[in-house]
Amino acid sequence: MIRAVRLSDSEHIAGLYNRYVTETTVSFETEPLTVEAMRDRIKAVSETFPYFVWEDEGRAVAYCYAHQWKERAAYCHTWETTIYISQEYHGCGIGRMLMACLIDECRKRGAYSLIACVTAENMASIGFHEAIGFRRVSFFSGVGMKFGRRLDVVDLQLDL
Repeated sequence: MIRAVRLSDSEHIAGLYNRYVTETTVSFETEPLTVEAMRDRIKAVSETFPYFVWEDEGRAVAYCYAHQWKERAAYCHTWETTIYISQEYHGCGIGRMLMACLIDECRKRGAYSLIACVTAENMASIGFHEAIGFRRVSFFSGVGMKFGRRLDVVDLQLDL
């Protein structure tokens, strides 16, 4: 079930996200977030931008949101998207449904363009975004550092 995020989802979302932080190069954060820090992030984003979760048996097992892409006023209609899915729920179609909901809501709220910033080695995410209509628009070489490795980044864009 897709629904708007609640602050009470903070613990589940932090647990889901922290696995990506500590075990993968999907997130460029290097330290896990506390539940309180995640709650603060959820509050800050969801007050202005769309933020959805997929709930299963009372817990958030996937989430997605949009936020301002860059700070300058001229970028106000370009938003960055984020999506994370518990690994045991990969391949179930949840991502497509969540992103369809997010894209629709972004369009309703006046976004013109969406950007997805993805680690270049995350071919599953790149393929996912391309399958739902995003196109590759940039490649940044070695801009991230995690687990002692330099990492490339791909930006994908969807015009609404």
